[in-house]
Amino acid sequence: MIFRQLFDPSSSTYTYLLGDSGEAVLIDPVYEQVPRDLALLQELGLKLVSSLDTHVHADHVTGAWRLRQRCGSAIALSEAAGAAEVDKPLRHGDRINFGQRHLTVRATPGHTSGCLTYVLDDDSMAFTGDSLLIRGCGRTDFQQGSPQQLFASVHEQILTLPPSCLLYPAHDYRGITVTSVAEERRYNPRLGGDVDVGDFTGHMNNLNLPHPKQMAVAVPANLRCGKPEGDAPTDTPDWAPLTLRFSGVWEIEPMGLLEQQKNVQIVDVREAPEFIDRLGHLHGATLVPLSQLTERMGEFDRERPIVAVCRSGVRSAQASVLLTKAGFNKVANLAGGMLRWKIEGYPVESDPA
Repeated sequence: MIFRQLFDPSSSTYTYLLGDSGEAVLIDPVYEQVPRDLALLQELGLKLVSSLDTHVHADHVTGAWRLRQRCGSAIALSEAAGAAEVDKPLRHGDRINFGQRHLTVRATPGHTSGCLTYVLDDDSMAFTGDSLLIRGCGRTDFQQGSPQQLFASVHEQILTLPPSCLLYPAHDYRGITVTSVAEERRYNPRLGGDVDVGDFTGHMNNLNLPHPKQMAVAVPANLRCGKPEGDAPTDTPDWAPLTLRFSGVWEIEPMGLLEQQKNVQIVDVREAPEFIDRLGHLHGATLVPLSQLTERMGEFDRERPIVAVCRSGVRSAQASVLLTKAGFNKVANLAGGMLRWKIEGYPVESDPA
């Protein structure tokens, strides 16, 4: 089974990818991170069959609707949440299949009325959302939350899993990535040890926390499973057919560059001797060695797209990152560099430009 834990720094949200036999699910995807998630799915050769949210989030907008638009994945969420656009309204005991594996749904309300925990088929992993955080738990003071209900949910549905079961929350604000049932039973200061429901209720009713900053935007959007009001923003550059890699770099295929060659600025970031070696260079390319790129960015037109080129695509990927950080918003890396361009038989020049 393929397992990846992904992170959104702006909301401290963890997104989890699980894959098997060419199929995958994503748990708690974030709207702004959908291009990243799609790039990873493509690189791992996985088809997304379902996106699962643990609850209606108040601190970020889900990527569920956006993922469905891009790859046809089903949207799954608790039936109790009452959200629109849901393809699979989930109840306690339901199963979510991917490949030869599955997740079992456990209802764990209390943080919100529609919280779910997803348990892997062999009880080795559980994805707890905000119901149980690492040495903590989600608040219970809005979205039909209840400390008594959350206490029961955690003790009956999560801490009854095998002690070795790894627990993965929807958030952590300290960078901690995983815990276990055994750890939380013993060390969770709110829910572990000898804490009883009275202790827990008294603690939770006196947190006096401000509401999440994004709550007024996130909750209504998540009740639509992330579907925007009005036209959805595009996440793909329209100046050429590009592919986003999981590294965060946009790439253009040799054929795509051949078609766009007259419309872009081609920046070759190799050293001068390489520019005229056996691989040659592209017609119209400007030689700017990577070591000189930062100081020579003023030579480029910020309104025209830039394609960075090198021998294999490694140095030019770094050039793409530097250009993007400098404010150039139409930048791509030539996939495979001059090696692939030459192998595919496209024209080159070998004399100095």
